[in-house]
Amino acid sequence: MNDVLVKDYETNLPQFEGLRDAAVAHTSRLLEQAGLNIHHVTGRVKKPMSLEDKLRRKPGRYRSLSDVTDLVAVRVITYFESDVGAVARLIEANHRVDWENSIDKSKMHDPDRFGYMGVHYVVQVTPDTPELAAFAGMGFEVQIRSILQHAWAEIEHDLGYKNREAIPREVQRRFYRLAGLLEMADEEFMALHRLSRDYAATLPERVQEAPDSVFIDAQSMKHLLGIAPVRDLDDGVAGALNVLLLTGWPDPERPQRLASLLHYVGVHSVGALQKELRRHREEILAFAARLMPMLREAWTPAGGARPGTSVVHYGLLRACANPSLDPHEIVSMLDMRGVLSSDQLVEAVRGAYADVQRLLPDSSRSA
Repeated sequence: MNDVLVKDYETNLPQFEGLRDAAVAHTSRLLEQAGLNIHHVTGRVKKPMSLEDKLRRKPGRYRSLSDVTDLVAVRVITYFESDVGAVARLIEANHRVDWENSIDKSKMHDPDRFGYMGVHYVVQVTPDTPELAAFAGMGFEVQIRSILQHAWAEIEHDLGYKNREAIPREVQRRFYRLAGLLEMADEEFMALHRLSRDYAATLPERVQEAPDSVFIDAQSMKHLLGIAPVRDLDDGVAGALNVLLLTGWPDPERPQRLASLLHYVGVHSVGALQKELRRHREEILAFAARLMPMLREAWTPAGGARPGTSVVHYGLLRACANPSLDPHEIVSMLDMRGVLSSDQLVEAVRGAYADVQRLLPDSSRSA
């Protein structure tokens, strides 16, 4: 009987592989439409040798391939344990779940439980899902774990410990301690995620009401790029050069780089930055109008001025005015090197700074 099932599986393996690919694509689409930020989604089909071994270990349990519920599996790895439940609800809402063969190991809360697992569903494919209709009548497993749950399961599997009785008594205590640490780590990561989300949500109000108390960091810098005085000065720089301000420029690292630049030149709060930009507005505009035409080959491929260009020019002004600061450091920090070397860029920066200092009245110059 076992040989017949394995042979049947090998014959129909291409169909199972097709189900795997379709199930991964369908699951990924559901997650994307739900707006869930997931670490990754993968799929696998059971190897014929693994099926043969499973049938041998459990004789008489499987009479047909449909009785083997894990021939095809989709694995969803979330960043946070709290997202495991969100993904689980999504799977329940969009599939017919075989509850008899599904298990939620996250609800096993014995104080000394072994392992640190997530949620395993077995779902039945129906014709109601267009992406999977070609595989109606078949089923697949959906495994949902957080990254830390996944790490535990993978290491546990590698060590070969599948149940409590398999663990030598002298190492059981270490396993339980580690399970507790991983659970605490998951909770702390979720707390950090909530704090970060709440911080971003309250930024606009705090920047408006108490800017001196708001620290310059990647999140606050991202917010500042869209409001005065940064946005106004950026528009001024773009207007002086008669180019577009590239408000949709895809550079997720730019806010962090600008924040690092401001810390380097001694500006640490939003309030301080706002005061400095307003105080040196004319100098920043004159400096940018002088410097950027000298470096056209470095920025014209982008097609315009990038958000935060006024902050970059302010930082360069500060570095030129303060002997303890090095323009080379800013060039490296902002990853400005491209067709021009660091020395060429710094030479142009210092030349533009000298020109601006000669042209502007003393009251407009950097202190």
